[in-house]
Amino acid sequence: MHPTAVINVVGLTPAMLGERTPNISRLAASGGQHALRTVTPAVTCSVQSTFLTGLTPSGHGIVANGWYFRDLAQVWLWRQSNHLVGGEKVWEAARRRDPGFRCAKMFWWYNMYSGADYSVTPRPAYPADGRKIFDVYSEPMELGPRIKAEIGAFPFFSFWGPKAGLPSSQWIADASALVFDWETPHLTLVYLPHLDYNLQRLGPDDPALDQDIRDVDRICGQLIDRFQAKGARVIVLSEYGITPVDGVVHINRVLREAGLIEVRPELGLEMLDAGACTAFAVSDHQVAHVYIRDPQRVAGVKALLEAVPGIEAVLDGDGKREAGLDHPRAGELVAISAPDKWFSYYYWLDDALAPDFARTVDIHRKPGFDPVELFIDPKIVFPALKVGGKLLRKMLGFRYLMDVIPLDPSLVKGSHGRITGDPAHGPLFITSEKNLVRTETVAATEVKQLMLDHLFED
Repeated sequence: MHPTAVINVVGLTPAMLGERTPNISRLAASGGQHALRTVTPAVTCSVQSTFLTGLTPSGHGIVANGWYFRDLAQVWLWRQSNHLVGGEKVWEAARRRDPGFRCAKMFWWYNMYSGADYSVTPRPAYPADGRKIFDVYSEPMELGPRIKAEIGAFPFFSFWGPKAGLPSSQWIADASALVFDWETPHLTLVYLPHLDYNLQRLGPDDPALDQDIRDVDRICGQLIDRFQAKGARVIVLSEYGITPVDGVVHINRVLREAGLIEVRPELGLEMLDAGACTAFAVSDHQVAHVYIRDPQRVAGVKALLEAVPGIEAVLDGDGKREAGLDHPRAGELVAISAPDKWFSYYYWLDDALAPDFARTVDIHRKPGFDPVELFIDPKIVFPALKVGGKLLRKMLGFRYLMDVIPLDPSLVKGSHGRITGDPAHGPLFITSEKNLVRTETVAATEVKQLMLDHLFED
């Protein structure tokens, strides 16, 4: 078996390679670089599940970063149990070929109870007094504390939210290197997220992205050198490309104005009542799953959405099958935005009635993905003072609401989810082993087999 490391650099595209990426470019030059044909939706949970199973979302069931659980009548995003992912995982396939195979899964999603031998994933603790304590979950259990003793606690605030950035990628890389040294896994899966953040905040054409690209290349260089020094083969890949956007489609407001959405008042604010809605959307970047309670209304809702500016396509049963999205978890319809637009989850018509979590970082309570969580409200005159005051209340044991997130989707300048038109701005697949990839383009569904080839083929 040949030790293999897979570095998932979120948002990395061929157009970024060059003078800013000497380490990644050197790997591509000595091995091979290929365009990667991703899946719909081109979002983290769906694409990673395809990489690891070789199946489209219609096979593994991860139709987005979250969906409407019909039996619970609730929307859940960013779940962590690997039991949600159908299909045989790459480490299961490798273990069939060699029972001694070992895999380390570092911050790839659906990392709990996955069957990987070593794993670390973000997992806050929620004591009964209402606190939220940031931590990680690991398998085996003692691995997380051992890593933290070496490099400190995971910088959770840099993983998502207004302070999201480089420290999260650096910590994951350092932790991955430690696990690689300690446990010598045959397959090491590493997730480097920080490039994604400013791509959404600033858009891919902003000159400030140069530093983010240089930083992720430096981290990749550290890992590549570490892995190759011990004889490991190396793959660098990405899940999707992020493209510029200049506007948002409020798909749930369209449905509400058509009388299809129900809300319930709660403490004077409006809460989406998903189970009572005739139709509503779970928005996820540039893709939105539209759940329709009455099958007789599907055609009418499709016609309504097709007439909305900024919506490029609305997939029904045939369209979902063609896109590899015909799974029971998918919406009755799936809307795809125009290339320069994205979907908000907003369902209220008056910001004064927005739920309290709308102005906070709350990835589990919102019924859709919210990239505006990457920003501090620009209307706050002294944001550091306001945040400090909130944290002081927390330290003193008082209840508080970290309501510093704006309700201004125009701040978002980059998005993803639809298939990128230009391969130069889409995802890529780079390998140190040029003889193992013989096609110009690699499909996301082929990545599992390519990992196995790197492990077992000479």
